[in-house]
Parts: sequence; C-alpha cells; structure tokens
Amino acid sequence: MILEAVMLQVKQGMEEEYEKAFRQASHIISKMDGYISHELQRCLEEEGKYLLLVKWEKLEDHTEGFRQSSEYQEWKRLLHHYYDPFPTVEHFVKVNL
Repeated sequence: MILEAVMLQVKQGMEEEYEKAFRQASHIISKMDGYISHELQRCLEEEGKYLLLVKWEKLEDHTEGFRQSSEYQEWKRLLHHYYDPFPTVEHFVKVNL
C-alpha cells in the first residue's frame, strides 16, 4: 500500500464551494482500480489549507490508472481551478519499525 499526500491551498473565499465540489469528486476517485480510501483534512491554523490523503494498493494505480483515465479529466474539471498555487503530490510507503 502507498499513501498519496497532497497539501492543498484553496483560493481565498472559495473553501465552502471547494468542499462541496470535493464531495462530488470523491465519488470519482473511490471507484478507481487500486483505490483503498481517502480523507480530506482542513487546517485549523491557516484558512484555505487542506491535506488530502489517499491510500492506493500500488503507485501505478494512482500515477497511471487514475491520472491517465477519463475519470481524472472530470476530477480536474471539478477541483483544479480552486488551487493556488497548484499542489505538489508526494507518495509514501509505511516504514516497518
């Protein structure tokens, strides 16, 4: 399993509209092959800042399966215009201690 982590900055005053759009977009990502779960967290200290965490079975489920799908085009249409600056996506793997 891998964890996709994205720090999102939503344009000022658009937070409520963004959260509504994200609820709609959640239905898209949750149907993708290799998808496990996701959550969106709102920052308490900084208005408009969010953390998106998505669990995938493997990296390619996100980078190839989702990102190269027609469903991703709808995801982009719903969400990408809210971000400024555009976010950097990072992927993590659990360290066994």
